[in-house]
Amino acid sequence: MIGTILYVAGIVLAILACVDIWKKPISMVGKIVSIVLVLITSWIGLLVYYLYAKDHLVDWFK
Repeated sequence: MIGTILYVAGIVLAILACVDIWKKPISMVGKIVSIVLVLITSWIGLLVYYLYAKDHLVDWFK
């Protein structure tokens, strides 16, 4: 039961992160690289994105 909840929460957060990355004013390559990294690294990628990278993506991929 808890595993299912964590799985669904991970999917929802990953989708929200991908949508957020897609809306950022960065290059298409930057968007694709960021989305792939978030999806491949699962929970660690989501944590890094939401705690640090969310505010720095535009600077990284100008």
